[in-house]
Amino acid sequence: MAFSFTVKKREEGKVSDVSEMRKKGLIPGVLYGGEAKPVSLTIDYVSFAKLYNEAGESSLIDFKVGDSAPVKVLIHELQYDPIKGKITHVDFRQINMNKEMHATVELVFIGESPAVKGLGGTLIKNLDSVEIKCLPKDLVSEIQVDLSVLNTFEDVIHVKDLKVPTGISISDDLEQVIAKVAAPLTEEELKAMEEATAPAIDQIEVEKKGKEEVAEGAEGEKKVEEGKKEEKKKE
Repeated sequence: MAFSFTVKKREEGKVSDVSEMRKKGLIPGVLYGGEAKPVSLTIDYVSFAKLYNEAGESSLIDFKVGDSAPVKVLIHELQYDPIKGKITHVDFRQINMNKEMHATVELVFIGESPAVKGLGGTLIKNLDSVEIKCLPKDLVSEIQVDLSVLNTFEDVIHVKDLKVPTGISISDDLEQVIAKVAAPLTEEELKAMEEATAPAIDQIEVEKKGKEEVAEGAEGEKKVEEGKKEEKKKE
């Protein structure tokens, strides 16, 4: 799927100008990479949110700043408001189409594991993305992981088992485990877990009694102090 996006060049201003931009539904950003100097941008929030939802961070975008010629970019980094969770800043990275690049590609899990469906196991996913190296023309937005090969609790999917298109090499450790299925717990294991997490009744009683004694002791001390004060007043 092809993506295109157009933004406006932003003149550097004060911090208050950026705050005003965000109130108007705009966000600041920066385009960097290539031979040109970084360019400050003004971006429409709604349009960018839609683009990011569809393209993610591993799809090439035909990117225009105003009326300039389009260049190929990747969405490189987002900053968020820690309270509202809204995007507050975007970095775009210009890509040289003739130079090998590094990128993070999402793993998409497909199919169903027979060890989960038929044997009642629990699917464990250890990775949700991998680092790859390729020419920009060979970049993919996702790599699929077929879970149907997990027939038993001994079966494991490693990074080396991924099927990637020609021209792409994976930079991560090929022996890393992506997914496997854990066997269901036995009745003995479940019972042991319950016993380990549930506090003993006598322990609860002892703690309760201890708290009551502390409270009674504090109340007694308070009464003694009040009695001493009364005696001093009489004197």
